[in-house]
Amino acid sequence: MADREPWSPRDHETAPLLNNGQPDRDQDTQDQHSPQRSVTNRLTDVVHEPLTGLTKVLLVEVLVLLLISSVFIGLFAGAQHKLNLTKGGGDSDEGNGTQTETETETFTFTTTAASTVYSATTTTAFSTAFSTIFDITTATETATKTTTTTAVYTSVSTYTTTDITTRTVIVGPEPTGPPQVPAPPSKEICLTPECIILSASILSSLDTSQDPCENFYEFANGGWIASHPIPGDKGSIGSFTVLAEQNWQVIQKVLESDTSLYDNAWDDQLLRKVRTLYKSCTDEAKLDYLGQVPLQRFVNNVRKIYRGKRTDLAPRQGLSNALGYMHSRGVDALFEFYIDGDAGVDPNAMTLWFSQPSLGLPSKEYYKDQSILRTYQDVIERLLITLRDEEILSASDDHASLLVQTEGLEDSERVWPPWPWPPWDGEDDNNDEDDKRPDDPFLRAHELAQQVVRFEADIADATLDLDKLQQDPFGTYNPTSINTLKAALPQVNFPDYFATFTPRFFPSRVIITYKPYPSSLSDILKRTSSDVIEAYLVVRAALEYAPNLGTTTEAWKAVRQLQETLNGLRPGAVGERSEFCMRKVESAMGFATGRYFVNATFLGDSKEKATEIIADIVNAFENSLERIEWMDEESAGKAREKAEVIRKKVGFPLSPDTRDPRSLVSYYTLVKVHVDTFFENMLSAAASDVYKMWQKLGKARNPDEWEMAPATVNAYYNPTGNEIVFPAGILQPPFFSRDWPGYLSYGSFGMVAAHELTHAFDSAGRLYNQRGKLEEWWTRQTSDAYQIRQDCIVEQYSSYTIDDGKGGMIHVNGNLTSGENIGDSGLIQAYRAWKAQYEDSYDAGHEYLLPGLDLTREQLFFVSFARTWAMNNRPADAVQRIRSDPHSPNRYRTEGTVYNIPEFAEAFKCSKYAKLNPPQEKRCIFWS
Repeated sequence: MADREPWSPRDHETAPLLNNGQPDRDQDTQDQHSPQRSVTNRLTDVVHEPLTGLTKVLLVEVLVLLLISSVFIGLFAGAQHKLNLTKGGGDSDEGNGTQTETETETFTFTTTAASTVYSATTTTAFSTAFSTIFDITTATETATKTTTTTAVYTSVSTYTTTDITTRTVIVGPEPTGPPQVPAPPSKEICLTPECIILSASILSSLDTSQDPCENFYEFANGGWIASHPIPGDKGSIGSFTVLAEQNWQVIQKVLESDTSLYDNAWDDQLLRKVRTLYKSCTDEAKLDYLGQVPLQRFVNNVRKIYRGKRTDLAPRQGLSNALGYMHSRGVDALFEFYIDGDAGVDPNAMTLWFSQPSLGLPSKEYYKDQSILRTYQDVIERLLITLRDEEILSASDDHASLLVQTEGLEDSERVWPPWPWPPWDGEDDNNDEDDKRPDDPFLRAHELAQQVVRFEADIADATLDLDKLQQDPFGTYNPTSINTLKAALPQVNFPDYFATFTPRFFPSRVIITYKPYPSSLSDILKRTSSDVIEAYLVVRAALEYAPNLGTTTEAWKAVRQLQETLNGLRPGAVGERSEFCMRKVESAMGFATGRYFVNATFLGDSKEKATEIIADIVNAFENSLERIEWMDEESAGKAREKAEVIRKKVGFPLSPDTRDPRSLVSYYTLVKVHVDTFFENMLSAAASDVYKMWQKLGKARNPDEWEMAPATVNAYYNPTGNEIVFPAGILQPPFFSRDWPGYLSYGSFGMVAAHELTHAFDSAGRLYNQRGKLEEWWTRQTSDAYQIRQDCIVEQYSSYTIDDGKGGMIHVNGNLTSGENIGDSGLIQAYRAWKAQYEDSYDAGHEYLLPGLDLTREQLFFVSFARTWAMNNRPADAVQRIRSDPHSPNRYRTEGTVYNIPEFAEAFKCSKYAKLNPPQEKRCIFWS
């Protein structure tokens, strides 16, 4: 039940009880000792005399008796008034300007208890706009029971609209005897300021002109979309991005404060490093002064390493060293190595994986879009011109001196690895004898840009499609020896490459995600000139690090041009620098900033409440296994085992331990920062991350590690670890609050939890057993039945389209998004978990309704779900998501999900002809 509102003082209650508010002067000047004094004066003397102990006790007893009497009088008056209304009596409201409406509801139940009659007055709020009108309507209800076997519960409600916000509650004796029949909670309204604000937020997001059974996404989010225009510097704005910015603002206040928040040296040291990184990013004057010299030095190192020395015996030496140099600083090129569990043998044994690289464009489809390719080629040409190897400016020497003279900052060449590197003597002894470059650098840049685009397009064609890469864990598990990889890709000297990362440990085994790729890459390299490969490496470095330059540099502007094209940004629009810097600080030192975010926002029993919701959803899933007809008993039993042992991580990690500043200081020891060198600071942070990743090779999985920082607005399921992870960043409104009623918390965060849990049983997750090992642990019959439902959901989502902004429509890739769509189907588990705790063991104080919302709890559950997917995005951004994102567009994540849930149609009383109430045979139902 909602917390009761105290009576608001009224004007006549707070006014002095005197004659027109003025003292009686005659009485004040009268002689106190006169025998002619009035009784009033004598009483006044008594009042002003000090009270004895006995007097105080008597006064308290009198007040208590008066209070008890008033309660019984109120109960009697309320009951009598209700009886009069029931019999048709009572005063007429005609002519007094008050509108009265009477509703009668009858409920039948069976009881043998003694008769009890009680009366209660509650309130219902109706509002169309909190900023203009807030009308409160009072409802009086009476419940009557008799001692007969079958009794009738009759509710006669009189609604009287008034202009005064009031809340009257008269509670009589609770019904006694089995079964207990509490007053229905459906009319409990919370009127605290927090509830009003929450209700206003929901009201403002709705568009009630829409029919929820036909256009539920607009019904739930139309108001939000209308009030959240897309900033010029962004391709989209959504509930996730808005919350991320709010989380960053919490951290930003800490970073911009010069005061010490903690009384210990470890926090001081940690905060000093994080604040230095942030300040180095926000000092735009310094960045403009340095220009693009930092990036120029970086790409010149790439060139120098790639070209090698005259004594090199083979060109591959330079390529291997250049790739090691770039990969060690987080620049993806040609291929990628990462460390993860060996899913086929031992998921806890951290093993080397070889995968295809990310591309300069978001997906391989873009390399067939001539309009995009023209822009991309122009951007590459601009980068090659502005970063040509002659362009070492005089400011470079000043910059180098700054690096050397700065206390506590290592030379940029020595940040990675912690042993001598790069492998040259310091002299630029390049072999330029065969250099046949044309004299005109602009013509040369134009030719190279064309060839780099073709080179990348060939690489894109050689890569595995994203839907297969993400949805086929058996197909992407190809263990082999390093010798086999060396034979397939002879252009790379892998022993030298690995020496960059693991000088004392040479891996002998590797897992290749797409077996044909190494050989295909080798063929591409064979037919590509050395100059084109060098230009490709320079462009990859520039695309990664040019955003860390000042916004006045040519390299920054070139990369911005590409972002504007791909995301539909307004040309020249630049967002707040502080927001950009917070994003960079989070990516570089997210676990450190997470400590201060958690301490500021993740308070009280938030973690316990979130964990309780997760546990309820796991229980709901386990219970649903008993009802699933397509899953046989053997498979259901193993699914239950997997759900039971799934590891649940909530709030923040223990490695590094967010609670302990010493752990965080140690974790970021290799990150070297200085207030004047933002570019090098980011290089150092990236190198530190790569170094820590390679340190895992050959070791056992650390169960306390997380892939996401605490302030991240996201969650994930890790199949090889069989764990679901929920950072504190997503455990904030509008996803979660420990004080929310259950129908909101389970509809929003419960949906997130159910989504991640369902990933353990989606098209890819179902192929990992309870220990995280790849295994066909379902029977053939169950797998075939599951495939039918998976095909159904692929077909459903493939029918959805988006506007490409050019007069065409693009279909959702149902194969790419199938895993996420199946994850979204877990919403039904969140709904059942909420209903179970609400009906069986709910805490009524958290199930109150909100004022002004003429929606049931069931309807608000689905509205809460839909609000998490509120988004406004540009056509170019929508196209990019369609081509590269395994998630469906948010509109279809909302409507496509409820389309398959009959409980949604029941909640909104949709007609059988409504779009979102299809026949049962058209629904794709996994969890019946």
